[in-house]
Amino acid sequence: MEQPLQVGDRITDKSSPPDDSAVRSWIGRKAFAHWAELQKWIDASYPGVFSPDWLYGGKKRGWSLRYKKTKAFCTLLPEYKRLSVLVVLGRAERAKFDERRYAWRPELVKHYDEAPTYPDGKWLTMAISSATDRHDVTELLAMKRPPPSRN
Repeated sequence: MEQPLQVGDRITDKSSPPDDSAVRSWIGRKAFAHWAELQKWIDASYPGVFSPDWLYGGKKRGWSLRYKKTKAFCTLLPEYKRLSVLVVLGRAERAKFDERRYAWRPELVKHYDEAPTYPDGKWLTMAISSATDRHDVTELLAMKRPPPSRN
């Protein structure tokens, strides 16, 4: 018997990576607008740096869109009726975060403090439901890897 879909469920059909249409219908129109804006920001801020790569993480984790050069930059997680973004902060990035701790939004600091820490870093998975959430993510990403300067 099939379980009804719940917010946060992942796309698990492993036959092929989802296209924009499948992502839009899965996460919803509003979340897809944030999806598109994040991709546009990454492309504009880091021209030619990343080639996003669809990864299949199995039946539980489903599909995710990873941005990586030599180290992981971020991973977009299309979840049912929601968009989440995974940002892993290594030791150096965590030190930078702590230097600016009181400049971040209190909600982001709370989320950061509650995120699990693994040997490779602190894993922040953030649901994006507003422009403010999206701004927090872009600020974290710019801190993690400053965009190349444009001369």
